[in-house]
Amino acid sequence: MENFGIYTLANDAVFDQLVALINSIEANISPDIPICVIPYNQKMDLVKQEIKSRKNVTLFGDWNAIKIWDDFVNQVWDAHPREKESKLNRPGWYKGFVHRKFAAFHGDFERFVFLDADTLAMKPIDDIFNKLNSYDLVFNDWEHAKPKAVTEVNLDVIEKATQLTEIDLRSKLHCDSLFASKRLYFDLEDLNILKQRWIEKQEFDWVRPGSWWSSSGLFNYMTIHGDRSIFNFTLSPDGNDRTGNCANADAFVNINNILYNQDGLKPIHRIHYMSYPSADFARLCKGEDVNIRYQNEFLYYRFLKQPEQKPKMLKPANQFVNMNRLSQKIIQKIKKAIA
Repeated sequence: MENFGIYTLANDAVFDQLVALINSIEANISPDIPICVIPYNQKMDLVKQEIKSRKNVTLFGDWNAIKIWDDFVNQVWDAHPREKESKLNRPGWYKGFVHRKFAAFHGDFERFVFLDADTLAMKPIDDIFNKLNSYDLVFNDWEHAKPKAVTEVNLDVIEKATQLTEIDLRSKLHCDSLFASKRLYFDLEDLNILKQRWIEKQEFDWVRPGSWWSSSGLFNYMTIHGDRSIFNFTLSPDGNDRTGNCANADAFVNINNILYNQDGLKPIHRIHYMSYPSADFARLCKGEDVNIRYQNEFLYYRFLKQPEQKPKMLKPANQFVNMNRLSQKIIQKIKKAIA
């Protein structure tokens, strides 16, 4: 068993993002740190081919562990009152496989950091692993700062059920794009207890109706329970720890292809390209200007080992292509509505 390593979740749809992530890890964290790719689904041909070319990258192969999380998530979703609503009221990715990232808790690394595939690593993560000497779970996000009406869990409901204050609860809020923990911190017994509480005590009310299907919403529910020690770098007493991380929201400065928080030039752990579809990255890598913030930085890491393949110039799609894409989106929406 490895002492520590990095997990991510991927399939061929996010191939370009995965390559960029791995390159950024090797360049900015370590060329030798073990990386394990958890399969989102079975569409993994490109990913498997890439893994063969990397000495430090492996494919997560324990499908029993993945099934544990598939079963847990499907059972808690099926117990939710909204499961019985019309399919038209469900999100398009209802019963998708994003939750498979939590198979990291059943992997080989005794201590691990999970990074979403739509991420670029920007600095070493020794400080994250060091925090695991004192904490069970480590995060680096600003979920706790969201307005009360849009947090993924219902703070009012949880306050009444637990007698925790809003301040107490906010310190426990987090997303699931970056998290660090220890092997088997959530084991099968923990999941059975959580499932029982969710169903018998109807604690599905703790998660907002709009987030009941969300892996992040469910993860928040799981970590609120129990006396779990949590550290979030954005709540650190050290101001140098508190930085932005989102490509579509935060301002960064590029110094030698490493991004720093614009305010104070503080090093950041990673830039997260949340809310940008994977198809846009595939188009970007073919030379299309898709208007992604920090897209030049992405291209640098995507083609770090193949600079000759990097697009020399980015051009926007023509009007015909844009109209065709719009038509395809409309057709897909109609098909879903009919289904």
